[in-house]
Amino acid sequence: MFRLWGKFFTDNRLIKDIVIEISDNDLSRTKKVYKAIEEISIEFDLPKPIWLNANIQEFKRFDKTRFSQDSYIEAVDFDYLEIHVIEEDAF
Repeated sequence: MFRLWGKFFTDNRLIKDIVIEISDNDLSRTKKVYKAIEEISIEFDLPKPIWLNANIQEFKRFDKTRFSQDSYIEAVDFDYLEIHVIEEDAF
């Protein structure tokens, strides 16, 4: 099972969070991450964030990254969305 934790922060305080579980083992890790972000966006009625180079590098190194206002075309009502992989499939 693949689990990704999405956390919304404003003024360094956790506003809301959600854990997305994906059990489709046929998907690649990248597709699981994109699917989880899409589900977070749908759940909280938000636009999907744009992956900037800094996000890609941070996610590769730490399995987590933050999407700030720079990652959105529309204005959002939080300071940043942090995603963190908390469980990966065992192969």
